Amino acid sequence: MDSSTLKPWQEISEGGVVHDRGSLYARFEKVGDPRHAHGKRYRLTTLLVIIFLAKLCGKDRPGEIADWAKNHAEELAGLLKLRRSWMPHHNTIRRVFQDIVEEAEFDRLAQEYSQQEQMGEGDVLSMDGKALRGTRIAGQEGSDYVLSIYNVAEQQVVAQAAIDSKENEIVAAPRVLEQVGLAGKIVTGDALHTQRAISEQIVERGGHYLWPVKENQPRLYEDIQRLFAPDKPKPGFGKITTDFLSTSKVNWGHGRLEKRTIQTSAMLNDYLDWPGIGQVYRLERKFDWVRQGKVYKTSSEIEYGITSLGRDQASPARVLRIRRQHWRIETGLHYRRDVTFHEDATRMTIAAAGRILATVHNLVLGLIKRAGYINAAQARRYFEGHIPEAFALLITVNLRS
Repeated sequence: MDSSTLKPWQEISEGGVVHDRGSLYARFEKVGDPRHAHGKRYRLTTLLVIIFLAKLCGKDRPGEIADWAKNHAEELAGLLKLRRSWMPHHNTIRRVFQDIVEEAEFDRLAQEYSQQEQMGEGDVLSMDGKALRGTRIAGQEGSDYVLSIYNVAEQQVVAQAAIDSKENEIVAAPRVLEQVGLAGKIVTGDALHTQRAISEQIVERGGHYLWPVKENQPRLYEDIQRLFAPDKPKPGFGKITTDFLSTSKVNWGHGRLEKRTIQTSAMLNDYLDWPGIGQVYRLERKFDWVRQGKVYKTSSEIEYGITSLGRDQASPARVLRIRRQHWRIETGLHYRRDVTFHEDATRMTIAAAGRILATVHNLVLGLIKRAGYINAAQARRYFEGHIPEAFALLITVNLRS
């Protein structure tokens, strides 16, 4: 294509590929390549595109990626405007993760692209950590660990930070939150994140939080527990007036009936010494396991929690819905990376290779969501037979009305 026929939002790469400004391909073009020109057979952009296309088409380990590229060499050479249809060896693919790509730069690329793609959609950001078991070295304790912030509606990781072996999620959380625009967003997490400093950081930047409260915050836990304890008035005295609001939700699936009942209250707002407190809640989950029409096992659990969302901002039904949305980071991100992309089974033990692989998976999942798929495995089966459509996701920007 002649440059005069380019659209205002397009450009031509060094290799002759026409792509949108701001596309993932355009960002690949800007990634630093530390290799010397002498003896360099493949441009880094070419290697990254092959890796991403292979991931979209269902290939995970370096050997699988290299074999896939070799089997589709002519088609890939045509898409990438290559003069020869030579494809990289699996050792070259592995070196991209181990030696060539710099972790901080690649994380910055992923963060900028993901936050551009989400375009402010969705108000719930789920924060959770994950161990990268494929990075564990035999004979040594522990593995690499990352803390992610996940846009639930867009199924997109908008920020991710490595956690040093001497840190924990509490220390890393402020650092990863600093990377995200929090105004108008609701950050959810587990009880580990129920910390005053984290809550204050979110509120000061115009966001909201919703945290479960457990024994790691003993005073807070006891105060909320006492508020919702059954009222047993003494003889001659009436019941204490409360402002409790409640709602219930029932779900059925996989042979289990789950009933969630939530109560909320603003009665502790002036009593609790907690940044931005809007209301507290008591959530009871009851489970009935059913077989052949009969209940054979029952269980229940109670959770207490806090949120900066006031009564005028979140009804009990909304608090219940937001709390449930938090777990989508498990099903929409962690499960897919482990089961669909075999992340923990892919050995990446040198330098930052495992953490860079995790970032690649985050980006690929975002591309799959952008393509309109809910089921990542189904999407990968489709793209295996439609490589040009997978390539189009890399060279275009997600334009929204």
